[in-house]
Amino acid sequence: MIPLAIFDASEFFQWFVDHASYLFVFVFMVIESSFIPFPSEVIVPPAAYLACTNTGAGSDMNIFLVVVFATLGALVGAFINYYLALWIGRPVVYRFADSRLGHACLIDRAKVEKAEKYFDRHGAVSTFVGRLIPAIRQLISIPAGISRMNVAQFAIFTSLGALVWNAILAFLGYWLSLHVTPDMLFDKVEEYNRYLTWAGYALFLLCILYILYNAFRRKK
Repeated sequence: MIPLAIFDASEFFQWFVDHASYLFVFVFMVIESSFIPFPSEVIVPPAAYLACTNTGAGSDMNIFLVVVFATLGALVGAFINYYLALWIGRPVVYRFADSRLGHACLIDRAKVEKAEKYFDRHGAVSTFVGRLIPAIRQLISIPAGISRMNVAQFAIFTSLGALVWNAILAFLGYWLSLHVTPDMLFDKVEEYNRYLTWAGYALFLLCILYILYNAFRRKK
């Protein structure tokens, strides 16, 4: 039984270690990348660890294929968000922009269309960087869908961003395979994940500062 009814990261982590496979890496990364909150940190590092130590259920896995299947799963999950935003979110946004309440909030159809065009021009970088930032990875696909970002461009930059993130997590699993015993794995993943989270927030802050810098420079 998969312990997801009331999610306990440590219980799920142990379950995954006992049942790891490429299929589960793919499926849970689809979930992680869609609108369901789920940590990729309990999927890729243990899968990579098992692939490198040749132990447990994932002993027949290859670390490079772990990254490939994780990235494919992330792409499928991102497309779920993209098309939900496109089919459901975009009409809602435009109805709000055309409403009296929208106008009272200084939002109208022209401003929404302008925002869409802006994301269409700069969405590639936003999509790539967004895949590396905690709490934004799953959400970055939504503005891409609302703005009807080019599907091929969305797929390429989502895949690149997910590939970088999954490679970082896989490297963490590889590094832990050299220094940590299986009984210490979860605690160490938790510990190093905090460092990755802070690094992601630092990247997010740098992006905000860069955007503000460009905005003020244009005004001058």
